[in-house]
Amino acid sequence: MKILLSNDDGIHAEGLKVLAAALSDLAELVIVAPDRNRSGASNSLTLETPLRVSNISDHRYAVQGTPTDCVHFALNELLKDDMPDLVLSGINHGANLGDDVLYSGTVAAAMEGHFLGVQSIAFSLVGREHFATAARVVRSIVEQHLKTPIPTNRLLNVNIPDVTYAELKGQQVTRLGARHHAESMLKQKDPRGHDIYWLGPPGKEQDSGPGTDFHAIEHKMVSVTPMQVDLTAHESLESVNHWLKEK
Repeated sequence: MKILLSNDDGIHAEGLKVLAAALSDLAELVIVAPDRNRSGASNSLTLETPLRVSNISDHRYAVQGTPTDCVHFALNELLKDDMPDLVLSGINHGANLGDDVLYSGTVAAAMEGHFLGVQSIAFSLVGREHFATAARVVRSIVEQHLKTPIPTNRLLNVNIPDVTYAELKGQQVTRLGARHHAESMLKQKDPRGHDIYWLGPPGKEQDSGPGTDFHAIEHKMVSVTPMQVDLTAHESLESVNHWLKEK
């Protein structure tokens, strides 16, 4: 079995190292990740400049680009003649819950793998401490896939509570919750007196009831959310068509 690993925290991130260590005896691993932290890059591609790729070590590559660039390069060039069986992204340093998935480079890397026809999973630790817990969850899910392949043509977004493995209460298949709007931007001055702006912190949970990824994490359960690329609001096609025809 061959697995492609990527992330958005960069080639030297602890979560990526833990991910590789957890799977090193299960499959041949190829790591293609950004050369630096590219959190929040979403599904962006580098179009105006060429991608520069460094072969860090055997089967380990750093790309001067986004997480999507990394998976795109890996599947369309590096591994085009020997495609991997899985694309795994992570382990992210922090949650990717609810609306976070719209901005997440971690989810975007998995989404690119899915878009290019390879079963893909994004893994995130809801914190920065218990990577050993996340590693055991990752291995368990990959072993389950080896035993019985994931029964759907969907990418999976997996969030893991930042607790010891013994404290986990199990796993739950969830839907994405939602946050309130982000808080106001922070305005400051740089040393030259020019205005600069920082993004405000994420909004509080708005839709976080039973069945959501937020609810599962709050109750110390691993959240597994099947996701799709098609953003079409199919239930609105008829009403929008009717609206356009109104005079």
